[in-house]
Amino acid sequence: MAKVPERAMLHLVMTAWQFGYAGNHIILRAALNMGVSKLVFPLYRNIIALLALAPFAYFLEKKDGPPLTTKILVQFFLLGFVGITCNQGLYLLGLDNTSPTFASATENIVPAVTFLMAVVLRIEQIHLNRKDGIAKVVGTIASVAGASVITLYKGPTIYAPNSSHLHQSHFLVSLGDAKGKNWTLGCIYLIVHCLCWSGWIVVQAPLLKKYLARLSVTSYSCFFSTLQFLVIAASFERDLQAWQVHSDGELFSIFYTGVVASALSFAAQTWVIDRAGPVFVSVYLPVQTLLVAVMASVVLGEEFYLGGVIGAVFIVLGLYLVVWGKSEESKFAKENLAIPSVSENNQRTSSSKSPLIQPLLRCQCENGDS
Repeated sequence: MAKVPERAMLHLVMTAWQFGYAGNHIILRAALNMGVSKLVFPLYRNIIALLALAPFAYFLEKKDGPPLTTKILVQFFLLGFVGITCNQGLYLLGLDNTSPTFASATENIVPAVTFLMAVVLRIEQIHLNRKDGIAKVVGTIASVAGASVITLYKGPTIYAPNSSHLHQSHFLVSLGDAKGKNWTLGCIYLIVHCLCWSGWIVVQAPLLKKYLARLSVTSYSCFFSTLQFLVIAASFERDLQAWQVHSDGELFSIFYTGVVASALSFAAQTWVIDRAGPVFVSVYLPVQTLLVAVMASVVLGEEFYLGGVIGAVFIVLGLYLVVWGKSEESKFAKENLAIPSVSENNQRTSSSKSPLIQPLLRCQCENGDS
């Protein structure tokens, strides 16, 4: 059986993650419309995620991880607080005040913010005097621009739904209803959510170089986040009804977000961050905006506009440029390691010649003296 190359596996994992995460916006909006508590729901979600991750982390990595120290535990605590507790909590607050489409579009600032953070912290190298550095910068900008076009520009209709889909379209519109909410406050929540997500992606990279048990990193972060949500929910949610699951829809939302959007999502991101770096992970995020638009058109019967096609071209082009830039950067690094420097060549040449030349010089001198 042929083995899938790691580079191809990275792309497959990130694409599958985007498909799974694209539905997360709609499902969470539906859960909020059902009246779930914004404090209790993420607690249940992370309990499910922890139960899904912990057994695999224990049995597959119990011999791989270094001994736990206070410093490492503090890092896990902070990863859970920034990347899960603040990330998910602020997203729910932002989604509750806006809409799934807007929330999905706002997350497209994550690639740019992640790229800047990684460059400032010297995790990601950028060489503007080389083609790989220019490609990464232009690709990141193109991906964000494409997602922005999908969000801000409609243009003429390319695909119109059948009449049988109209009731589904009406349902989708109701999911995005944010009447009576504070749209400005929702935008602020979503922007801070994106900053937390970018910080979580970037900070993981150096930690994964020291702590090689990737699933354990994710499990410990999820464990501390679960404790944090428990303390927050127990302190502020006093309504006993809010702690109960009232319908199959709520139960499905908890399991989907816990398994797909949390456990599998965390594991996939952590694995790819370790193998390809934080920018590679974040640059795939604009793909979800395209997927949400396509799913809404084909499955839910929403109209598809020219802006979606133009945005898709920019997203694919940007993704290609970043991936190509990363590939060229790795090739350049390998060439530098393989080709010795000029000074090293001179030293090797002189050292290899000296044993042969010096005896001849001594012989000539001896003949001259005689």
